[in-house]
Amino acid sequence: MGRHTTYIILFRGVGGATLLPVQPLKAALIENGFERVATYINTGNVVLTSHVTPKEIVRKVAAIALEKFAFSKAIMIVSKTQWKKLIANNPFPERALEGNKLHAFVMEKEPDDEAVEALERKAIGLPEQFKIIGNVLYYYPPQGASQSKLHGKIESTLKITTTARNWNTVLKLAQLADRLEKEMP
Repeated sequence: MGRHTTYIILFRGVGGATLLPVQPLKAALIENGFERVATYINTGNVVLTSHVTPKEIVRKVAAIALEKFAFSKAIMIVSKTQWKKLIANNPFPERALEGNKLHAFVMEKEPDDEAVEALERKAIGLPEQFKIIGNVLYYYPPQGASQSKLHGKIESTLKITTTARNWNTVLKLAQLADRLEKEMP
């Protein structure tokens, strides 16, 4: 048995017609050998501890999600350490109080320069602010994401898979990860 690491797992594209019921999901994960699992709201957020590699966790979680919930979209995994770094790196700290407007997009990899320039061009003249640090895009639309012209274009312009969470959720998942770790024997 290796050391257990705490991970935050984000399911992409949950919400609207795609639901991932948290209680059954949690039960299915525990049934399949993940000992400590916490879920947060129906947008597809799981915190768990495991000693296997992130790749192996995603493979296993994806198989469970597909088999039990017919869910086949991308799944991102971030270690608790990386998640804390994501929070610390926030380039818009003065926006953190507007937790429903500030978003973090976790990207499968860093986008290439051309794609980033294309997104910058689309943002010209808009009130939105964004900044990319590593594989995280921080995004602040002052008018709210649903009213934003850029929000729906981020993933298609960057040409990579991303999944976004608002800052309230980002902080809540960090708290859950801390709590789960404290319960570890």
